Amino acid sequence: MWTLPRTRFAHCNGSSSSDEREVAVNIGGVRLVLCGELLNRYPESRLAELVNCSPRSFDVISSLCDDYDPGKREFYFDRDPDSFKCIVEVYYFGEIHMKRGICPICFIKEMEFWKIDLSYLDECCKSNLNEKEEELAEIADKVKMILDDLYCDPDVSRNERWQKFTWKLMEKPDSSLPARVIAIVSFLFILVSSFVMCIGTIPDLQVEDSEGNRVEHPTLDAIETACIGWFTVEYVLRLASSPNKLRFALSFMNIIDFMAILPFYVVLILTYLGTAMMELANVQQAVQALRIMRIARIFKLARHSSGLQTLTYALKSSFKELGLLLMYMGVGIFVFSALGYTMEQSHPETLFRSIPQSFWWAIITMTTVGYGDIYPKTTLGRCNAAISFLCGVIAIALPIHPIINNFVIYYNKQKVLETAAKHELELMELRSLELAMKSTSRRRDASGRAWEGAMRASRSDTFISLLSGPQRSEREAVKKRSLS
Repeated sequence: MWTLPRTRFAHCNGSSSSDEREVAVNIGGVRLVLCGELLNRYPESRLAELVNCSPRSFDVISSLCDDYDPGKREFYFDRDPDSFKCIVEVYYFGEIHMKRGICPICFIKEMEFWKIDLSYLDECCKSNLNEKEEELAEIADKVKMILDDLYCDPDVSRNERWQKFTWKLMEKPDSSLPARVIAIVSFLFILVSSFVMCIGTIPDLQVEDSEGNRVEHPTLDAIETACIGWFTVEYVLRLASSPNKLRFALSFMNIIDFMAILPFYVVLILTYLGTAMMELANVQQAVQALRIMRIARIFKLARHSSGLQTLTYALKSSFKELGLLLMYMGVGIFVFSALGYTMEQSHPETLFRSIPQSFWWAIITMTTVGYGDIYPKTTLGRCNAAISFLCGVIAIALPIHPIINNFVIYYNKQKVLETAAKHELELMELRSLELAMKSTSRRRDASGRAWEGAMRASRSDTFISLLSGPQRSEREAVKKRSLS
């Protein structure tokens, strides 16, 4: 039993006033004694209504609590006692702080039951509540997305059905086995294309054209063409089946997909038509510059990898930490490059020709790379290099932990959301199965009662009741009472 000290409310005893009346409440087996003056600080709350209502108004009392003992004047509530211990703080301190381990959504329902306004919730708890509400909204969106994939509206046209089918086939690998196969094939094409781009630069695998220039091997060129053909068909199908084509075209990952196939066609146009408009040397330089853009296709892997997507979102949420890192490094590079240039001017063979040239030395020193192409030769310059090295390690290490923490939080959140969405779908399946079983049992009971009535009407000697034992005994007792 959880009871407040009676000395605190000694003046409440022996008075009939609602402000000076003690009230005993039992919350889930935990007993608490409160004073009416304390509860009337918030007259619209449920406990204040209990204090102010008449002891003989049983209808009002029953609407406010689950049970009531007139002898002890004790009100019983089948609610969570841990949540109530937090909510009752509003009567003492004017605010509520939610303890760790309590579900925020359930706690809000408890506050609504006790008729306490949400404005009394502490700010730190409100932020936690907002996070949980956002998680629930994301779970609802995921469930809605899965249900949209499973549900097919029979009223839509054939073109819309084919559009939805193609969209799921190309964009959602988890929707079906063919969609998963297409995702795997697309992943393999990305790997093959990246591999061909790399080995095509090996001189031993290159051949000479009619003008003596070294170009890629025809076999590698054919493989590259086949990969670009697959990427083009994939992009066109996804664009054609997209529900929102403008949003699709402006998406970051789709821009990368477009940039991965664009250089091939631009090179093709320049090769066959560019020579008529510009010199051959300029065309070759433009072709080489555009072929470098093929490295963008490696970023297509992010569309098929949840780990890369998680890393991208974690970096997006860590812009502040990354900005601090760049600021620390920028200040350190400027300071130590200026000091290094000043300290090395006295040496006749100095490698520090200017402060902008010293920026390169400061960058490779603070990032602990140290190529050795530029280094200090004086004692003061070496001391400056040692200090810049230590400051660089500290500047890099400070923001790393928040960035890693954001990655772990987002990764765990995505796992929790996926599990919660699957659990919600399982609950929906169980509810639908339970409703189907109830409707089936109702039909069986109705048919059984109809059959019993027909058998009684026929006064058959072979009549056997379809009711269970308790139902049969209850019906016989009713019959006996009616006869008596």
